[in-house]
Amino acid sequence: QVQLVESGGGLVQAGGSLRLSCAASGGTTSAYNIGWFRQAPGKEREFVAGISWSGGPTYDVDSVKGRFTISRDNAKNTVFLQMNSLKPEDTAAYYCAAHRGSPRVPRVGAEYDVWGQGTQVTVSS
Repeated sequence: QVQLVESGGGLVQAGGSLRLSCAASGGTTSAYNIGWFRQAPGKEREFVAGISWSGGPTYDVDSVKGRFTISRDNAKNTVFLQMNSLKPEDTAAYYCAAHRGSPRVPRVGAEYDVWGQGTQVTVSS
């Protein structure tokens, strides 16, 4: 079964950018639909964006539209989440997850088969 490892989180000032990576081992991301979720302290986990194994379509929730972009490089077994114009409310632990099946991106975490350990993103005002 594929394992996922997120990286790229950190501390950034409001308006800054970060690029998160979700790297797969023990398998290939090309066989999975990949979703990015985030969870802030005291809040429920939230779907952020996703990309199907066919490379599209992508889904961005309203709060990140126009600021976040998801992409994948199957040759590198990696999915990226480019985050621009970051806001303090983007502060959260970010997780990637893999869903095996038809080319669709579930927005419900329970539908995913594999999760990474998460990477922390902190945006200061």
